[in-house]
Amino acid sequence: MIVRRILKYSFTRRFTFVLFLIFYLSETNFAYGNPQNIVPSDTVTANQDTTNLLFPFNDNTGNPYLDQQNQSPLFLKNPSNIKREIIYNPETNSYEFINKIGNFNYRPPATLDFEDYQKYEMNKNVKDYWNERSQTAGTSEGSRLIPKLYVGGEAFESIFGSNTIDIRPQGSAEVSFGILSNKRDDPTLDVRQRRNTNFDFNMNIQMNVTAKIGDKIEFKANYNTESSFNFENTLKLKYEGKEDEIIQLIEAGNVSLPLRSTLIRGSQSMFGVKTQLQFGKTTITAIYSQQQSETQSIMVQGGAQTSRFELSALDYEENKHFFLAHSFRDNYPKALATLPIVSSDVTITRVELWVTNTGPATEQNRNIIALTDLGEGNKKNIQSPYITPLPGGEIPSNLSNNELLRMDTAQLRDINTITQYMSGDPLNIGLNNYMVAGEDYVKLENARMLKESEYKINTRLGFISLNTTLNADQVLAVAVQYTVIGHDSVFQIGEFSDQGVTSPQALVLKLLKSNTLDTKVPLWDLMMKNVYPIGAYQVQREDFRFNILYSGNQEGVPTGYFSQGPSDKTGVPLIHLFGLDKLDYQMNPIPGGDGLFDFIDGAALTGGTFQSSNGRIYFTSLEPFGSYVRDSIFPNDPQWADFYAYDSL
Repeated sequence: MIVRRILKYSFTRRFTFVLFLIFYLSETNFAYGNPQNIVPSDTVTANQDTTNLLFPFNDNTGNPYLDQQNQSPLFLKNPSNIKREIIYNPETNSYEFINKIGNFNYRPPATLDFEDYQKYEMNKNVKDYWNERSQTAGTSEGSRLIPKLYVGGEAFESIFGSNTIDIRPQGSAEVSFGILSNKRDDPTLDVRQRRNTNFDFNMNIQMNVTAKIGDKIEFKANYNTESSFNFENTLKLKYEGKEDEIIQLIEAGNVSLPLRSTLIRGSQSMFGVKTQLQFGKTTITAIYSQQQSETQSIMVQGGAQTSRFELSALDYEENKHFFLAHSFRDNYPKALATLPIVSSDVTITRVELWVTNTGPATEQNRNIIALTDLGEGNKKNIQSPYITPLPGGEIPSNLSNNELLRMDTAQLRDINTITQYMSGDPLNIGLNNYMVAGEDYVKLENARMLKESEYKINTRLGFISLNTTLNADQVLAVAVQYTVIGHDSVFQIGEFSDQGVTSPQALVLKLLKSNTLDTKVPLWDLMMKNVYPIGAYQVQREDFRFNILYSGNQEGVPTGYFSQGPSDKTGVPLIHLFGLDKLDYQMNPIPGGDGLFDFIDGAALTGGTFQSSNGRIYFTSLEPFGSYVRDSIFPNDPQWADFYAYDSL
């Protein structure tokens, strides 16, 4: 049982500008006294002919000085037809305030002496001043986080072109953090090991800064933590001189070199330093940078995109394509030798694939033990020297050798005692510690069964192609059922999850990939090394061209043939020597080929040379640039086989 608790807290800080409204409330609007009686009673006396407001407000008195102190944004402003006139009376040295609606005096005039009028004017001027400052702050200039800086002195202006420093930051920063706590109620674990607590921290920054020093120096920075590519984050410092100066331009950071010529193309997305100097009518542009992009030509013909690809012999897909047993691997070249017909007597009817669970998935999880030699009936393909093939073991099954017959399968069910059992004498031969973890077997807790949508299976040739590449430390194991023409039995390797072995008991499976890498053991051969991706999808046969070039000749120029070697091999197109050009366009055999790649689609499902849905080339040989060169192209010329073969692949 796994209990997953996530406590998520979020703290966000953004560069935004908020206008705060300051309410000037009159002292008369506040109630003082007993805190329990702040809200007045809403009851009405029976003899009262009017109803008092719960929160009454006082009308203006007509005295401008008192009314000025009593203003609040909570109340409406006076309408536009109400006007106030101020008349000075020299006889009394006072000021009269006349309030009118049109020509009608709707209030008695108010009189202020000279001292009160000075206070009134002072308060009014202070208020007008702050209102003006407030309105200035609301403009584009006043609302800036960093205002313009002005530096005095002629020296600064002569160097940078002006006396201003302008910095304009924009963007946002968001930080989220939390606590991730996992509790596992497993009685076999120590109490401290049952709970695992980690911090969950995430940060999202979107920032853009533009800074100018005078008129000549400009700095631009753009950074986004969620950008898809690194080149989207830019940093650039630019100095631009006047038209009569020698130094016209200096750029540092993300630079480019556009050229007007159509013969030589300029470069984009570079990081370095660029200068442009002017000597009279001569302009010199120099750049020292690191290329951060590559140029790819794309042609569109008839609505379809056409692009060029180039691969090395080293670029086969690792940890993605696997044979289900060595018997299927050995039959692979024979079955494809008669293309477009696949010569195979095998039909795979059912498969279950199990991998190391690296995520939070809790469904379709089982404990497993994967055996390397399970289903192997040929002695050269068996890892352990203490396991021997059984009669009829050439057809892969659980009884191809005596491994399971010698073991006590009941001891393999308990995931907690498997290691102790396998390190003892599981084959009952009188020895100990001859079964090595990672080589002869792998024990895996809570392995995840792959969904059918996560892989493709070739039911005729016995291999699987995963949609995603496995990590180096991930384990891959399989249970498979299949039929063979001429046999009435259904053959099986490993155990399926619905065949009576219930959880938490471990399933016994066939190991396809271990969590340790050793290229000298038979398990290494189960990973296919003849599938090459071209980086395209939905490829059409009519527009596809494929060739094999060799660049190790004396001239150093890639050629589509061997220029050195036996006479019957030199000058022959390599695409024919490697078995990918044996047919004409109508899929009929033709001696020497027609010079074009035999585009036979469906390689991942039924057999062929290409999988158009995801752009994969499948060679018809197991190790096309290694053992195939030695055994098939130069079988009688070991000297040239050593010269051309790339056995380390």
